[in-house]
This record gives sequence, structure tokens and C-alpha cells, in this order.
Amino acid sequence: MKLRDVVQGIDILAGGKAGNEEISGIAYNSKSVGPGFLFAALRGAARNGMDFVAEAEANGAAAVLSTWPKPPASATPWLQVADARDALALAAANFYGHPSDRMKVVGVTGTKGKTTTTYLLEEILRAAGAAPGIIGTIEYRRPGWKVAAPRTTPEAPDLQALLKDMLDAGVTHCVMEVSSHALEQKRVWGVSYDVAVFTNLSGEHQDYHPSMEAYFEAKKKLFYLNHKRSAAVVNMDDPWGQKLIAELPMKTVTFGLEPAAIVRALKYAMSEDGIDAQVSYPGGVMRVQSALVGRHNLYNILAAAAAALALNVAPDVIGKGIAGLKGVPGRFERVPNGRGLQVVVDYAHTDNALEHILTTAREFKPRRVILVFGAGGNRDKEKRERMGRVAARLADWTILTSDNPRSEEPMDIIAAIEKGFEKEAVKTYEVEPDRRKAIVLALATANKGDIVLIAGKGHEDYQIFKDRTVHFSDIEVVEETLRATEAV
Repeated sequence: MKLRDVVQGIDILAGGKAGNEEISGIAYNSKSVGPGFLFAALRGAARNGMDFVAEAEANGAAAVLSTWPKPPASATPWLQVADARDALALAAANFYGHPSDRMKVVGVTGTKGKTTTTYLLEEILRAAGAAPGIIGTIEYRRPGWKVAAPRTTPEAPDLQALLKDMLDAGVTHCVMEVSSHALEQKRVWGVSYDVAVFTNLSGEHQDYHPSMEAYFEAKKKLFYLNHKRSAAVVNMDDPWGQKLIAELPMKTVTFGLEPAAIVRALKYAMSEDGIDAQVSYPGGVMRVQSALVGRHNLYNILAAAAAALALNVAPDVIGKGIAGLKGVPGRFERVPNGRGLQVVVDYAHTDNALEHILTTAREFKPRRVILVFGAGGNRDKEKRERMGRVAARLADWTILTSDNPRSEEPMDIIAAIEKGFEKEAVKTYEVEPDRRKAIVLALATANKGDIVLIAGKGHEDYQIFKDRTVHFSDIEVVEETLRATEAV
């Protein structure tokens, strides 16, 4: 594709008119540049793309896109723009032929529930005879192919390449988790959405967003990328959802338990076997039955049902799809055992999410709730004490351990969580910084009728330390430990 076609619609501030240079690819990492590539020199957190222009040129870059002016030493065609991320997203969409224009695209944003909502929508769309593709926290997948996700929402060139691959493989609907980081960094600026979904908003990523208002404003951007203007789907029971509804200029389908919600659970029963609900919608009432547990999953079901209705999926098909999802990896995932325990692995890594899973566990009326959790290093330090307070209130016994400590000292992170127990004036916990040992200890402590909750990492199969990343899966450790104890 010619450079002039790749940058069509982009305002070039300096560098001359884009010409006939042949562009064979787009990269934002100089090491990924090949002959004929357009290299986007972006501003990074620690380094900026200008430091890597020489390497990109040596690897064969045909042109450079940047907010910085062309350095005197460069002989490569140079396109200076006001916003390199905005321009990169549009250039990537141009290069790959705007694949989102030729399929239905649903974007799901919010603090919690994004992954489960996309899994529910995938099953609903399959039941409708569609061929869905998924982009999200756990993996990217389409019929016949899947890969572990390196990040929830890919960078713009990777995202557009993935959408093009899905389109070429016959995908009819792409259901995508859209993170606040991706929205703030304009990774999805070249995507055309049919439906945008807001699940909820609570404290997270406060290391990145300076305030909850800024976090909300980042999430809100998805709804202004809804170019096809089909629908917005919003949780009206959430205070930030109410704020969003008041500000949106497009048609909004609300969901929740409040009487004013357009898609509403009229009656519902929740047990350790799942959820059974009567859901009203314009035109009738549908029954939904799900193996998912907990009030938070009732909201995820309502979000998926509302989005499916916005896509004109029939109510009976929606019910069939919801019933078809038996579970989501690392989301209140139960580990079978012969000891009469309920062992659950969950991705909950915020105080709000921890409260949800502990409340759900309490509803099953267990003998005791034993909790294992930590907090990630170099992330949201303010939430650690809050997580401790939640655990102190809702768990009978807690084992504080490491999550992904990254460059921080594990015991420093644990000490911050302990402050929450101090605020609640209880000491119903012990400390074991080795996560494997903490899980083994919890299972050894548990007796028949107890629930053991292992929170924080969910589907993740790694643990990040200051000097290394190692393979680590909570599920695998639980299964190994249970096999060893049951064999005795």
C-alpha cells in the first residue's frame, strides 16, 4: 500500500506530502520493523520513540510517524503529526482496510465483569449461528484459533491486524474488552463499534489515572467511538453508569435491577448451583438460567442480554446462549475435590471485587471462609489497605501472601494490607509470602464444609518478581496439593 493511502485522513503538520513509498507493514517497536515499514515513534513511560529511530531505519523503515520534528541526521521520509497515537490508530485501520466496518463489533468496558460479559456474548452469538471472535484479558480467539492475551486490548496495529485476520477467517462478530489504558492511549481509535457496553466503575488503576473522574472520562471515550451509533448498553444501578447515561448523546439500553431499567431482572434466585432469573425487556419476559454464581454475575448476564438484544438476537436464543456457558477461567472457578471442600480460584484483585466474591461465598453458608490473597507490586498502592479491611470483615481466616510483587518487596506489600486489619481491629490472619506455601497452608487448614478462596491471579499462569518471571498457576497448585493429600 502506498504511504499516501496509509495516512489518508491524517493531518500532516510537517514533512511534506506523503507520496508513493510502498508500505509493507506498521510498527511501534523498532525491533519489529522490516523493510518498507512505517515506524511510529511514540512517547513512552520511560523512553521515547525518537531513541529508536536509527534502529528502525537500519531495519528498513520506509517512513517515520512522530509528534517530534525530523532530526537533521535522518534521511527517511518523516511525517510530523499533532498526536502520534491518534495518527497510528488511523494509519493502522487504513492499512488493514478498516475490518471493523465489515463485521459487528461490541466493545465492553468497566472495572469488573468485562471478561465474563464477553464470554456470555460469545455463547449467545454462537447459539444465534454467528461466528464470534473474542479479544480480552484471558485470550484472543476465533473459531479454530486462540492465543494467550499479552494485554487486554492490543496496540492499534496489532488490534487492526487481529480484526483483519478474524474477518478473513469468517468471523461475523468481534466482542472486545476495552481497557481504560487502551482508551487513554487511543489504541482503539480506528475501530468502528456497533454496541458499547459499560458494566460498572470502582477504584482501580489509580496509579495510572489521577482520580476516579479521570478514570471515568477514559471509559466514557468508548461511547464516542461508537461510530455506527447502534447502541450504548449501560448499568443504570451503578452511580457512574447513571452519570454516563445522563451524558450520552446516543440511544442507550439500560440494564439492572431498578424498575426504570430497560432490561431488568424481575425475579431471581441465586444458589451455589447458579442463577435462575426472569428478565423483562421491551416486548416480553425471558427466563435465563446460568451456572454462574453471585449477584455480580447476575449483572454480567443482564449486560450480555441487553447487548444481544441491541444486536437483534432473539430472546430464546439469548437464554440458550447464557445456559451454554458453564464457567469462565479464573472467575469463581471451582476446583473439584474429594475432601468436601469448596475450593475457588478467582481473579479478584481490587477491594470491590474481593468483596463480591466473599459475599458470594458467604451466601452458600459455609462452615468457614478461608481466604488467600495478596496485591500486585507497582500498582494501586492505595487499594491494599482497603483490601485488608474487606478481608477482615468478610473472611473467617486470611493468609496474606504475594501476588505479582514486581519490583517491590513482598513483605512491604503485605504490611500495607495488614493496616486494613488493624483498622478493623481484628487479627484473623497470618502471613506466608510464598504463594505456593500459602495455598498449601490454606488447604491443610480447611475442613469439610469450608470454602477456600484463592484470589488475585485467576487465570494467570505466571508470577512476576523483581528479577524474574516464573510459571505459576493457582489452579495447578491447588490440584497438585489436593492430589497429594487425597492420596495419603
